[in-house]
Amino acid sequence: MSAEQLRQVLLRYIDQEVERYGTTAAVKPAHRVTFRWPPEAISYKYHVLASDWKEHANYKCMGELFPARVAHNAYGYFGRCEKLWHEAKGATLEEMLKNLAEGAKPMLERQYAIARCLGAEKRYVGYIRDLAPADLIKLLYCDVRDVTHEARVEIEKHASLRVFAPALIEVLKDTRHPYRRSAQWAVLDMFEDLPSICRSEEEQIAAIEAMKNLVYNAEDDYARTIYKAGVVLGGHLPHELGGPVLMECLFSPSKYGRRAAIHGLFHVVEWHPSLMATVVERLKKHLEEETDPILIEYTKCMARDIEAGRDHVPDPFFPEEQ
Repeated sequence: MSAEQLRQVLLRYIDQEVERYGTTAAVKPAHRVTFRWPPEAISYKYHVLASDWKEHANYKCMGELFPARVAHNAYGYFGRCEKLWHEAKGATLEEMLKNLAEGAKPMLERQYAIARCLGAEKRYVGYIRDLAPADLIKLLYCDVRDVTHEARVEIEKHASLRVFAPALIEVLKDTRHPYRRSAQWAVLDMFEDLPSICRSEEEQIAAIEAMKNLVYNAEDDYARTIYKAGVVLGGHLPHELGGPVLMECLFSPSKYGRRAAIHGLFHVVEWHPSLMATVVERLKKHLEEETDPILIEYTKCMARDIEAGRDHVPDPFFPEEQ
C-alpha cells in the first residue's frame, strides 16, 4: 500500500467512525493504564505442582465459554485457563471459576476494543505487531489509550516503510473523529523525531503546518494534546521553524493554543539562548494583547523566568480543567 493509499484509507475510516459514533465532538480520553499480561500465576505461591492439574471445568465470561484446568490442595481450588494465560484461586470450585471469569475481563475487554476499532465482529486475538499499516493507523483512535500507545510503537518500528507520514499528518488535521485527541497526542510523540517519520522537506513542512493549525484552532486541550504540540514545536523544532510558528500562535483565538505557545517559547530559548531577547520582547508585547487573566499572569511569569535564565513557573489550568 502506498502512502497516498494509506492516507485515503484513513480519511474513509474517519467518515465511517463519525457515522458509527454519531458525533464529531471530541471525547476527553482517560489516562493511559499500562496493560500487562499474563498476570502473575497465583498457583506458584501455593506450591501447586504440575501433577496437581488433574481436573477440568468451564467458565463463562462476556458471553464466551472457556476451558480451565483445575487443581486443589489444602489452600483451596486453583484454575488455569491456558487459552487466555491466566489463573485464579477460590475456597470452592464455584468461587474459583467466578474469580477466573472476573480475571479474564481485562484481556477480553482489550481484545474487543481492538476489534471495535478495526470494525471486526469478533475479538482480536492476535498481536498488534502483526497488523498491516492501515490497521495500525486505525488503532491510534482506539478508546483504550494503551492500545493507541502500542500502535504508535509499532508505527515507529516500521517508519522505514515510508508510507505513514501523509496519514499521520491527516490525524493532526482531523477535526471529526471523537477520539482524535489521543490519536493526535500519539502522532505528536512520534513527531518529536520528525525526520525519522517525515523524510522529505515537503512532508516536514506539512507536518509543522498541521501542528500550527492544531494549536491555533484548539477547541480544548484534552489529553494535553495542544500542550504537547507546543512542546514539540518549541523543544524539538525550535530553530527557524518552531519559534516563528509559536510566535504566530500567540495570536490564536484559542486560550489553549495561546497557553501552548507561551510554554513552547520557553523551550525555544532553552535550545537557542541567542533568541532570548526576541522571545522576551514578543511575550511582553503579548501582554498588551492578552485578554485572559490567567494567561496574562502566565505571560508575565514566563517572560520573567526566561529573562532570569531559570525554570518556568508551573503551567496554569483553566477552571474547566480542574
